[in-house]
Formats: sequence, C-alpha cells, structure tokens
Amino acid sequence: MNRSLLAAAVLAFAAAGAHAAFKLESPDIKANATMDRKFEANVFGCSGENKSPALQWSGAPKDTKSYAVTVYDPDAPTGSGWWHWVLVNVPANVTELKPDAGNGNGANVPQGARQVRTDYGTNAWGGACPPPGDKPHRYVFTVHALKVDKLELPPDATAALAGFMINANAIGKATFTAKYGRAKGK
Repeated sequence: MNRSLLAAAVLAFAAAGAHAAFKLESPDIKANATMDRKFEANVFGCSGENKSPALQWSGAPKDTKSYAVTVYDPDAPTGSGWWHWVLVNVPANVTELKPDAGNGNGANVPQGARQVRTDYGTNAWGGACPPPGDKPHRYVFTVHALKVDKLELPPDATAALAGFMINANAIGKATFTAKYGRAKGK
C-alpha cells in the first residue's frame, strides 16, 4: 500500500472516530427504557405532567457552531410520524438542557435558542400521548451539531421546515430512543 493511500485511510478512520464519540444522554430517561409518566402530554385524553427531560451531550464535532434538539415519534398513526419538540439555535457552548426546558414560557431554554412549532401546534415540548392500547411508541431524541450559528426560520416555521434546515446544516448527530405506551381505556 503506498504511503498517501495509507495516510488517507488513517485520516478517514480518525475522522470517523471523532464523530463516533458524539453522544446524547438523559439523567431522566435511559436509552431503550420506558419514559416516566411525567413526560406524558396533558391533552387528547393524556393526563401527564408534560415535562421535557433533562438532556446532556458531549463529543460534538469540533466545527460545531450551534445545536438543534428534536424529539420525534415515528410510530404515531399519522402517516408521517409526530414531532414532539424542536429546539434550534442552541449556542455551541451549551451541552445540556435543564428539566422542563421545553415549557411554553421559555424560561429554561438557553439564551438565543428558539422552540419551533410542533405537531401539537405549539412552540413548546409536547409530551408522549400514544393512542390507548397501541404498542409502545418510540421517541427518538436527537441533538444535531450544526455548521451555522443560527438557522433562519420564519416565526411560524413548521417542524418539517426546521427539520429540512437542520439536516441541510448538520455536521453530526447523537441520538437515543425511549418508549412509552398507554393501556387500553386510559
């Protein structure tokens, strides 16, 4: 193998390893575990506390200029899933979100960050609320490292538009999935 090819392979391996270290965790929700009822919505027949969990991340790509956080339920019976939370323009020096950062008053959102309208129609966290009797739904929590300081989104941007802009500017992401279900008749 010639030296330039070997050097390219080593650099590619190192770059892949740097991104593999990017991770997202929550002290409130363990990956692949069932979420607590406090993260359940309080609409559409659900009666949870509608609190967003604390989130922490580390190992982002070195060129990260901002973050976006999304929570998505691919199992919602809509044909297109359900966006539970979209937070954009999180400054690059922020690596955690406090419990209930997604409340509607924005008091716990990092300065400069902005909540985007979810499928509940609000600019806030919308908790889990799968139909009673459905198999437990998956909730995909993702922090996206972005190459821009700020996403330029209109005030009434949808989660889909935000998702397009997030993916167009992403240089890395970390994710975990949790589950939540409701018994029939609840």
